[in-house]
Order: sequence, then C-alpha cells, then structure tokens
Amino acid sequence: MDDARDKGLTLNPKYDDNGLITAVVTDVATGDVLMVAHMNAQALALTIETGLAHFWSRSRQSLWKKGETSGNMLQVRDLRIDCDQDAVWIKATPAGPTCHTGARTCFFRRISAEGLSRVDAAD
Repeated sequence: MDDARDKGLTLNPKYDDNGLITAVVTDVATGDVLMVAHMNAQALALTIETGLAHFWSRSRQSLWKKGETSGNMLQVRDLRIDCDQDAVWIKATPAGPTCHTGARTCFFRRISAEGLSRVDAAD
C-alpha cells in the first residue's frame, strides 16, 4: 500500500499501462449510473479546469468532450477519486441523453437468464 496515494490529499492518479483511468459517471440528482468511460491525464485536467466531462476514446484514440457534437454535455458537480487513485467518480448534471444511442443512460438493458430486456426509465 502506498500510504501517500491511498490516504493522502495529493492528487496522484494511477493510470494503467495505456495511460488511462476508469471514470464512472452518475446523475447528481438521481444517482443513476449514466456511463463508464476512460480518461487520460489531459482529459482529467480538462475536466477539472472546465467543469465539463472530457474523456479519452479508446476506439478513436482521441480526446473528446462529452456532448461536443450532440450538445448533451455533462456538467461536473462533484469529482472524486477512489482510495488507490485508479478510478474516478463524476457526479454530473446531464444536458440530455448520455448514451450515443439516445438513451438517458448507457445502462438501458437488463441481463437475465432469458437474455437482454430494455429497462424502463422508472426502474
């Protein structure tokens, strides 16, 4: 255990071998998980600086600001890092649907023994 990283108050993210850290985004009002993405150091710095969520796209190999083309940005209300600083939790106010499919959250399907089913917004 690295006491300085695990218990201290200095931001020292532990990025993986690809220079990324996992980011979980929840709706500040409802607590619903909206999305999971990855951040590199630049995305985290821009998120802190601007108050808007930025991520690293592993598929496009590029930095992106959530909602840059759709307008559905994520206004950061609280930004936290876990105990060993290898995951970030963003509590945000979404400006619209979070998922690229147009769904409110990326977690709009439930897994069961019968397969996948759509989750109602009230669930």
